[in-house]
Amino acid sequence: MEDYIINTTEHEDIDFNELDKVIKFACKHLKVNNPMLNIVIVDKKRIQEINREYRNKDAVTDVISFAFEEVDDVEYDNIRFLGEIYICYDRCVEQASEYGHSVKREFCYLAVHGLLHLLGYDHMTEEDKKVMRAEEESILNEYDITRWKKESKRNKKISFKFHLSN
Repeated sequence: MEDYIINTTEHEDIDFNELDKVIKFACKHLKVNNPMLNIVIVDKKRIQEINREYRNKDAVTDVISFAFEEVDDVEYDNIRFLGEIYICYDRCVEQASEYGHSVKREFCYLAVHGLLHLLGYDHMTEEDKKVMRAEEESILNEYDITRWKKESKRNKKISFKFHLSN
């Protein structure tokens, strides 16, 4: 099964292999079979436009998800169509610096965060936020990508390619 990552930014240093791995790992962890989703890497201007148009918030944000399943249970030929995740590369880099961890870790975090939104997780209440954060940390810790500067055994290069299959 093919899924797509679209890089609409000027950043050419993004290799999509690691994102593929973390999304596959998260889907397996969450017992999501045959998922299909798109991830679009955007700049600050585009994420702000999306945030303004769809959320009525005229501000830059790090990640926005659009779940197909909010409308209907979208499945065809045993493929589960989850939706789209938009990640702002520039905010990702800024947040990695702010939080004191690698860009790779932040990118993986934003991808997992977006995936959880596609699956119905949210952080509108404190209880929901606790549940979602625990799931994010569980996935990333099991995947062996650390929160702090000490990197895991995995390759430090940000790498993203997208093919999901079971």
